[in-house]
Amino acid sequence: MKFQFKSKKIINENSAEKIFSKIKKNKKVIQCHGVFDLVHPGHLRHFLYCKSIANILVVSITSDSFIKKGIYRPLVPENLRAINLAAIEIVDYVIINRKKTPNSLIKKVKPDFFAKGLEYSSQDSSNKILTNKEKKIVETYGGKLIFTPGDFVNSSSKIINYYPPDLKFEKLKLLMDTESIKFNDLIKHIRELKKIKITVIGDIIVDTVSNCKVIGGLHKTPTLSIQVADSKDYIGGAAIVAAHLKSFSDNVEIISTLGNDKKGSFVKRELDRLGIKKKIFYENTRPTTNKNSFFAQKHKLIKIDTVNNNYIGEEILNLMIAHIKKSKSDIIFFSDFRHGIFNNQTIKKFLNVLNYSKSFLVADSQVASRWGNILDFKNFNLITPTENEARLALFEQDLGIRPLATKLMKKSNSKNLIMKLGERGLIALSKKRKSDYISLDPFVKNLVDANGAGDALLAYSAASLYKTNSLIVSSIIGILAASCKCEMEGNVPVTIEALENKIKEISTFFK
Repeated sequence: MKFQFKSKKIINENSAEKIFSKIKKNKKVIQCHGVFDLVHPGHLRHFLYCKSIANILVVSITSDSFIKKGIYRPLVPENLRAINLAAIEIVDYVIINRKKTPNSLIKKVKPDFFAKGLEYSSQDSSNKILTNKEKKIVETYGGKLIFTPGDFVNSSSKIINYYPPDLKFEKLKLLMDTESIKFNDLIKHIRELKKIKITVIGDIIVDTVSNCKVIGGLHKTPTLSIQVADSKDYIGGAAIVAAHLKSFSDNVEIISTLGNDKKGSFVKRELDRLGIKKKIFYENTRPTTNKNSFFAQKHKLIKIDTVNNNYIGEEILNLMIAHIKKSKSDIIFFSDFRHGIFNNQTIKKFLNVLNYSKSFLVADSQVASRWGNILDFKNFNLITPTENEARLALFEQDLGIRPLATKLMKKSNSKNLIMKLGERGLIALSKKRKSDYISLDPFVKNLVDANGAGDALLAYSAASLYKTNSLIVSSIIGILAASCKCEMEGNVPVTIEALENKIKEISTFFK
């Protein structure tokens, strides 16, 4: 499966005017414009007709940031869409249009013909307004707007909705080619994370999984009778984030609270076993947060939480602040589950003692059962919300995923953002890359347990970003770590060995 995603047909819109002013001296140029998320037979007939009336066929595409055909569209990122079109023999040039409409690009290309599908000739008000503007621009220099015959109608949206293609390898290869990354480079980057000094501050949770047998009930009252067969405790919350980090770093510390109880003792033993340094604070009224999920035949029946969500006292807060003030860590993680440590006031107090120029700050605000707000963490190097967390923070229920990411990044003033999309993978954005979105799908071979996948992504992507300063590298490593976690039973840390095996497994598809 060797292939290179490169084509001389793909040109920059800024060079269009110079290129086509020369071509038009002795050749006719026709331009088509659209999203072209998936190229189908209707598109090909459109192109064939265009090529039949002109010498040079230019296809311009709408960039990712301006597509509004659905929340998760485009399915195919703009660079891959451009490559797909460039692979078609009759297409001579492809241009990614970085504006909302093609109007300014038309003025640069000055095509003899600007072609649109027959559906745009209707009197639909929105189509008519846009088409009339394009018509006026084309006619100012003597060009002509034409409509191609609609003898074959198809829809990218229908194809995507009913038969979504698997593009995970193509997306990965495109990003790796963009930064000339090899699979061995990924393994090298992971091994270089060993000496990073890391501090995690946040709520520790004990996740309990109780497997049960249903033994009766639902006869006289709607009461289910179950028998617990076995229970297993896992460290969760900020503790599992620290555990993922300890998988590759020699120096990891966690600052948190625990109850003076059995679950708290379990956490301390696990942290000691993993070699994670700890600064733990206690309040008499605060139990160790425990979330006990009861399952029967792999179906979750109920989850029972033992928790005190009141905010920590001023004394403990000041002790935590004093400790973090002395921190000499390279990265500081704020792992927020809203179980007492963080609110918008305590976050400000923590940040007031940190030096932004020296600290690499990472935040993740979970809202599974509490109301967190990722926007409380402003000016961070990286934030990693889920899609739902982003929508809650921005009060945006229906906004497309790309404009949602852009808006959150602007509001938070974060340098980098990785938005976790569950089974859809991730979308990432960097201030350095502006509207150039990174899109990756999961690489889960056998789904066992997706719980905690986001924590694995957070840990590996943040550390990789700190070390490499590449959002592409960190997004790739993060999605692969999350994929590894999905193939493991229970909320357990992803080891370097597991991640390296995943990288080697995927690399075989490209040989």
